[in-house]
Amino acid sequence: MGEFFSLACALMWGIAVIFFRKAGLSVPPLALNLFRVAASSLLFLMTLLVTGTPLLHAAPLRDYLILILSGVIAIGLSDTLFHMSLNRVGAGVNAVVDALYAPFMVLMGFFMLGEKLGLKDLVGMGLIISAVVVATRVVPPPGTTRRTLITGILIGAGAMASLAFGIVLAKPVLERHDVVWSTTVRQLGALAVLVPAAAVVPDRRRVWAVFRPRAVWRYSLPGTVMGSYLALLFWIAGMKYTRVGIAAILNQTSTIYILILATVVLHEPFTRRKALAAGLALGGVLLVLGGGF
Repeated sequence: MGEFFSLACALMWGIAVIFFRKAGLSVPPLALNLFRVAASSLLFLMTLLVTGTPLLHAAPLRDYLILILSGVIAIGLSDTLFHMSLNRVGAGVNAVVDALYAPFMVLMGFFMLGEKLGLKDLVGMGLIISAVVVATRVVPPPGTTRRTLITGILIGAGAMASLAFGIVLAKPVLERHDVVWSTTVRQLGALAVLVPAAAVVPDRRRVWAVFRPRAVWRYSLPGTVMGSYLALLFWIAGMKYTRVGIAAILNQTSTIYILILATVVLHEPFTRRKALAAGLALGGVLLVLGGGF
């Protein structure tokens, strides 16, 4: 079942990224992430209520703290960086940068879980890094300078590094507890940091305005349900019920969905250079994590 959950996660996330790209044209990254986390936290709390699972679970305090820290890093920080990157580079290039998730997962597994790191892993990482370098030569989205494109790619790399760290940190805890409960605690941990952050930023009025019903909700709401509820639930379930390597490979098929949808829906050009970058990225992912099969 873990493989099915990971594939479902990729599809949901691919669709959600298109909605987030549209919403990000008028909503700041911090505001959009705050909206996502607040709305999805409510959905997860409702899910706990429906399933009869208590929020105050019989778990050690250390497990609570690890899940909360994981949420702060992998949701609060990583997703805000993700939106900053997406706004700068577009969905297509962002899909290539997201391939860094795989080598970061392997590196985190090596340093934090004691998993082995071999020659093929290093070669695969090299291919993925080459893909990101190729992506820096892609024609930037209209109104975007090359400097902004490169900055966006670096921010995206930071998003993937913090995402991998946060999920690998929580993996031992996830294996011991209910998926919905674990995910809810992570979301609430992220929300506990995002709320005070949104209260002190200079443009806080614009940030909090995201909760007023308006036209952009037609993008932010479905994006949240798919990307911050369904995809996150499937992602955690995939990590719980199969090995990190297998789950990460199947998660990475979202790159294909995003590139197709970015071309069809957002009308982003699918150039040869972008195709080359995507090919290198996917090849690197398969090489890095192929041993999981």
